[in-house]
Amino acid sequence: MGQPGMETPDQWVERFPGLSRLEPQVKELLLTESKMIDVPQGTMIFGPGHSPENMLFLLEGTVRVQQVSDTGHEIVLYRIEAGQSCVLTTACLLAYDDYSAEGIAETPVKAAAVPRAVFDDLVAQSKSFRDFVFAAFSKRITDLFLVIDEVAFQRMDVRLADKLIKLADADGVIKTTHQMLSVELGTAREVVSRQLQEFQRRGWVQQGRGSITLLDRVQLQRLADHHG
Repeated sequence: MGQPGMETPDQWVERFPGLSRLEPQVKELLLTESKMIDVPQGTMIFGPGHSPENMLFLLEGTVRVQQVSDTGHEIVLYRIEAGQSCVLTTACLLAYDDYSAEGIAETPVKAAAVPRAVFDDLVAQSKSFRDFVFAAFSKRITDLFLVIDEVAFQRMDVRLADKLIKLADADGVIKTTHQMLSVELGTAREVVSRQLQEFQRRGWVQQGRGSITLLDRVQLQRLADHHG
């Protein structure tokens, strides 16, 4: 896979709508100063207690950003997809702070890493780069408020139904465990297990080892739409 990757530095900026509109000299700086990194699936890319050395722009793959509490509970905050930057990294770079959450490569990941010094210079000197950084920032903050709203105010059965529909493949199968779903929803595994038992009793899902199959997507969707 060495050769195809060699083309990437020339074009990676164009994959980000906000960056493709930057002035030529800013693009040039990003391209010459960045380096390509490849991260295997399952790797922790960043974690609590570490400060970021680079701003990451994701070119391929998915990164799951999750918070772990002192008691060991986890909650998925958001996912970074190809064509997005990591706003938690941006926040830590701006505040000269350590990470408060961890980023896990859910798939093999390819990213462009822009060193902290270049990021600092561009934020200070380029209005268009600054606009890009804060536009991405504000969108993600809005997303995080929705997560808070869900965890604090929405019923668990509604949230679980919604999550099952979103995670299911075309055949209605989800490769997951009760523990993984509890992390997605920010609740205890027992709560998820209890709710899945109820869904199975109603004939909406069939549970297997390491998988859940949707049997009645219509009823699950009806519950998921009931945001109350």
